[in-house]
Amino acid sequence: MNNNAGAGSVPRHPPSIDFVTIVVPVRDEEVLLPRCLSALTVAIDALKEAPQPDRPAVSVLLVLDRCTDLSARVAAHWSDFVRIEIDAGAVGIARRDGIARALRGPGAAPAAEGIWIANTDADSAVPPNWLVTQLALARNGAELVLGTVQPDDDLAAHELARWEVLHAIGEGHPHVHGANLGVRADRYLAAGGFAPVDRDEDVRLVAALRDNGVTEVQTALIPVLTSGRRVGRTPAGFAGYLRDHVDADRRGPAPGGEALDVAGVV
Repeated sequence: MNNNAGAGSVPRHPPSIDFVTIVVPVRDEEVLLPRCLSALTVAIDALKEAPQPDRPAVSVLLVLDRCTDLSARVAAHWSDFVRIEIDAGAVGIARRDGIARALRGPGAAPAAEGIWIANTDADSAVPPNWLVTQLALARNGAELVLGTVQPDDDLAAHELARWEVLHAIGEGHPHVHGANLGVRADRYLAAGGFAPVDRDEDVRLVAALRDNGVTEVQTALIPVLTSGRRVGRTPAGFAGYLRDHVDADRRGPAPGGEALDVAGVV
C-alpha cells in the first residue's frame, strides 16, 4: 500500500464502507454491454454473500452518452440498474455526471467517507471478486484502488504476446485504467472529481488524488477484461493504445520491450 501523504502524516482507522456506487459510461455499446452488465451482476452477487457487516448497499448507474444504437434498450433489461442519458460526447463528463447523480441519490450513505465509487467501462467485464477485493483493501486503509486490464480475444495470439511484453502486470503496477478504478468518495470529491474532458480523465484524477496524499493500492488481483478493438469511443483511449503500440509489431519491435507510459493508459 502506497501512502502519498508524507512522513508527517498520522494514520487513522479507515471508515466503514456503507454504500458502493458503480458508474459506467456507455457510448454505442449494444454488442458488448450485455457482457459488462452480466459481469457486474455476478460481482454484486459475490458481495452479497459476504458476511455482515461487510455487506454494503450497492447501486449501478449507467450513463448513456450520445448513444445512437440500441444501448438504451439493452440496458433496460437490467431493470435494477439506474439509467440516465446525456449528450456530452465526453467520457470525463459521463463519469463526472454519473457520480454526481449517484452521490445525491436516495440510497447513498450520509457521509462521503462511507461511500466507495467503483468505475468501469461498458466494453469491459469485471471479475467476480472485483467488489469484494476492493472493499477488503478499503477496510485496510486503501482510499484508491488501481486495477489492471486484459484485452479480450479481439487480439490475435501474437498481438496478445506483444501486449504482455509492453504491459507488465503485477502488484504495485504503474498503470491507470478508468475501466478498473475504485476510490473513496470523500477523497474523490477533495480531488475535484473527474475532469470534464474527452480523454485522460482517469490519469488526471489519479494525479490530483496523489497531490492530495491519497493512500493507494495498485493490484493485479482484479483484472478486468476489456475490448481489444482498435477503433474506440474516445480519442487516445485504450483502443488508441493498442493501435499505436500493439500493432507496432508490423513496423518492428518496441525498443527494449519495456513498459510504455501513454496518455490515458499508463
